[in-house]
Amino acid sequence: MSAQEHIPVMLAEVLVGLGVRADGTYLDGTYGRGGHAAEILQLLGPHGSLLLLDRDPEAIAAARARFAHDARVQIRHGSFAALGEWDAAQAGLDGVLLDLGVSSPQLDQAVRGFSFMADGPLDMRMDPTQGLSAAEFLAQADAEEIAAALWRYGEERMSRRIAQAIVQARAEQPLTRTLQLAQLVQRAIGRREPGKHPATRTFQALRLYINGELDALQQGLDAASTCLKPGGRLAVISFHSLEDRLVKQFIRGPDLPRVARGLPAPTPVLGALRAVRRKHFASAEEVARNPRARSAVLRIAEKRA
Repeated sequence: MSAQEHIPVMLAEVLVGLGVRADGTYLDGTYGRGGHAAEILQLLGPHGSLLLLDRDPEAIAAARARFAHDARVQIRHGSFAALGEWDAAQAGLDGVLLDLGVSSPQLDQAVRGFSFMADGPLDMRMDPTQGLSAAEFLAQADAEEIAAALWRYGEERMSRRIAQAIVQARAEQPLTRTLQLAQLVQRAIGRREPGKHPATRTFQALRLYINGELDALQQGLDAASTCLKPGGRLAVISFHSLEDRLVKQFIRGPDLPRVARGLPAPTPVLGALRAVRRKHFASAEEVARNPRARSAVLRIAEKRA
């Protein structure tokens, strides 16, 4: 699948979940290549508004080329973690979409360094103009730091073994290429999971760590909840359990504190959002058309009045 063939995941379910109104204001915090955004715009009338965000400069360039002529569309380069700082969002939103993870164009361009299936620079930054690349992190972090990142963000059980292998290898030659790292991980741990490349969890962990994705998600959920109007909808598509657990917990609201036996139970505190139906998964037909939808989970929530 090329970048030009990018297919939006669970498109129909997202549109139904957001309940797009012709005169509403909606924010797509992960523009990518605009598959969801284009369909939302089709449902908007002349008084509707669509706000587009992405931290990837290439995605923003694509958005401007496609939609800059439409007066209903506003475009901003930045992370959805800071969506609450946008005046247009502060004015109130009827819906927010967050499609997490890596977009097809990012995966398909070896030069971005996200894929272990093609050789490219070991970068992994969603915004290549900011922060450390994966190669720079692996060059300067000690084994404990590397192992901690692999465990926390990839739930990689062999994190310490991989970290030691990285430290030993870089003493002889810098790790600068994606295939170089993928082959190192494969040599260190072998093939443990049928149908899954041994470097899958390592690459996931490094990407999440380098881009601060879980922290950004928490901040973005907080901001979206604040900016949504009563009755406004939040739609989040996640692609692995760490993200989905965070989204599920956020929608569910704060946990009740434990109390000693015999004391009165605390009064439940409702969160700002309520879940709308159960989580959604891509259909077998969609997965057949777009294998990247296989692990996708969509959750919908509504802002309480």
